[in-house]
Amino acid sequence: MTDDVTEASGFIEPVAMEEDLAELFPGDRGVLDPEVRRTLALILHRRFLLADRNRSEWRTLLDHQSVIESRLNDVYIRLVVDHARGLAYKQQVRIDELDIPILLRDTPYTRSETLVLVHLRTVYERENASGEAAPRIDIEDVEATVLSYFTDADGDISRRQKAVRDAMRKLSNDGIISEETTGRYRIGPLVEVVLSAEKLTELRDWLRETAAARLSGAESATFDVVSDTEEALEDVLS
Repeated sequence: MTDDVTEASGFIEPVAMEEDLAELFPGDRGVLDPEVRRTLALILHRRFLLADRNRSEWRTLLDHQSVIESRLNDVYIRLVVDHARGLAYKQQVRIDELDIPILLRDTPYTRSETLVLVHLRTVYERENASGEAAPRIDIEDVEATVLSYFTDADGDISRRQKAVRDAMRKLSNDGIISEETTGRYRIGPLVEVVLSAEKLTELRDWLRETAAARLSGAESATFDVVSDTEEALEDVLS
């Protein structure tokens, strides 16, 4: 009787989502559409999801933000979506009262990457204040500033330049900068998220104090301060 009424009214009995989706691999029990799964996996895999670099996944995130957040929250991960800057990233949830397995590990930037990051953030802040929304910078400018912080302990000039260029490559992969032409980069708004104004001030002070100590001949100022750098960047996203 029910079947007859359903057919006569023009409606089809609803089918469970699990039965409606085809398996993507043997034993697949997932219920999300393939594009939603890909976006979720990309968020877990990368530090950041950027609207201008991942246009398709960004649209999927906005269309399915609630379900993606729910899946992440299930494993104690928080999703942060910054619409103004066009980026999203994840954070590990930590609650003292709960014994939560930590899935995300903080991976601090290296000392070379930190020095480059400080200079990029400084340029971005200065150019923004003068009305430039998308600051550009040349590799020679970065090297001229960052190399001044290195010491003899960092090797010869070619080794130091390689360290700077490797750092630029890493920050480019993270989406902080984009190479527009050979050796010329655009600094993106992500730099503000990675290095807040407060943290930038702390690192600038640290660099000035270290440089002053080095000039005064203090033995402690050999710039062998990787542990200090990691502490200074303990809030940088994993």
